[in-house]
Amino acid sequence: MRSATLSLLAAVILAPAARADDFALRDGDTVAFLGDSITAARVYGKIIENYALLRFPDRKVKFINVGIGGDTAAGGRKRLDRDVFANKVTVLTVAYGVNDIGWGLKVDAERKQLYLDSIRGIVEACKAHGVRVYICSAAVTAEDPDKAEHGFLQTMCDEGMALSRSLGAGAIDVQRGMRAIQRKVLAANQPTADKSKHATLHATDGVHLNDLGQLAMAFAILKGLGAPADVSSAEIDARAAKLIAARGCTVTDVSAKAGTLEFTRLDGGLPFNYGIFYGLNYRYVPVPEELNRYLLKVSGLSDGKYEVLSDGRSAGAFTAAQLVAGANIASTTSDPWQPGGPWNAQANLLKSLTDARHEVATAKVHARVLLPASPVGGQLAGQADDIDERIVAMQRTVAKPQPYRFVIKPYTPPEKPK
Repeated sequence: MRSATLSLLAAVILAPAARADDFALRDGDTVAFLGDSITAARVYGKIIENYALLRFPDRKVKFINVGIGGDTAAGGRKRLDRDVFANKVTVLTVAYGVNDIGWGLKVDAERKQLYLDSIRGIVEACKAHGVRVYICSAAVTAEDPDKAEHGFLQTMCDEGMALSRSLGAGAIDVQRGMRAIQRKVLAANQPTADKSKHATLHATDGVHLNDLGQLAMAFAILKGLGAPADVSSAEIDARAAKLIAARGCTVTDVSAKAGTLEFTRLDGGLPFNYGIFYGLNYRYVPVPEELNRYLLKVSGLSDGKYEVLSDGRSAGAFTAAQLVAGANIASTTSDPWQPGGPWNAQANLLKSLTDARHEVATAKVHARVLLPASPVGGQLAGQADDIDERIVAMQRTVAKPQPYRFVIKPYTPPEKPK
């Protein structure tokens, strides 16, 4: 496991990427995720929420989940007033398709037309209410990706996305984005004959997504929303103790002595992290390269290996050559059981708070649905709203960038146990 973690230490080269200004979620937005059981699971939505809170801590964006298991586009259209407009939503993602064709058992022109009519109704209603809507294609199923590329579900979703664009709204091709990841997974499985050991994006039914599949869906939506790859970057000349360049951060108090470099770095936003071992999913989902470039570039070091410490936490060990090229330290660590830099620890804390926020929201929904005649539902709703506001404040506290004191010093291997 240690070798797998250390593989995350590979250096990356600085390259241009999408800008923060391109990201579709703006200050003051309320974002809702509308869809079926894949959305109602709240997993991909929470990933997007955590990414946005970490990357754009100065933007006050609120997130709500209005997915319902078994729902269709027609059902979503009928509940827009209650679940979307009443909540003053400003950005809406819409992900339907599988239930609309009965898991592939009701593939016919009538079902497709109902789906398209419903998509039109959703888009037109959203535009009338000033909601920026993005029609997403459905998540991939476990069907062979080459066949699914030209299958009924993809074709129907293509028409829905084209309709949305023709009406002046947005569209995100989640299916093709996920299918590229699905092909990586299938290729990685080929050398292993035991299918029980194969990685997959799905639960056993081949429709619902496991955690890897939910990450793949979140990745596709984030890319569709224009999420930038670069968090921030700092380039320093260790020999001259001089800042060369900084982007997305400020670097101060640079000093060098006896082969050790020190400086303080304050970032505008933080990289996305999601708990111990979560980075293993990045074998398939290119989060580090396309969403999470937190870069450190150091020249002027003597040959050898160096440990990167930030506020006393180790972000791992790198060769001088890796630091010259530029290392992505977003998720690196010297201990696979511990988060690396303090930004990693902050992100792990945020995940816990976001999970708690959605547990409270789920209880509120269940009370409304399962106890409609009980006073418990009304009482819980008011309490849940109050708790939600408190947790959101905690989320923002945890996600706020702090000035980190970096120390880059010659690496000393830990003593082996006797």
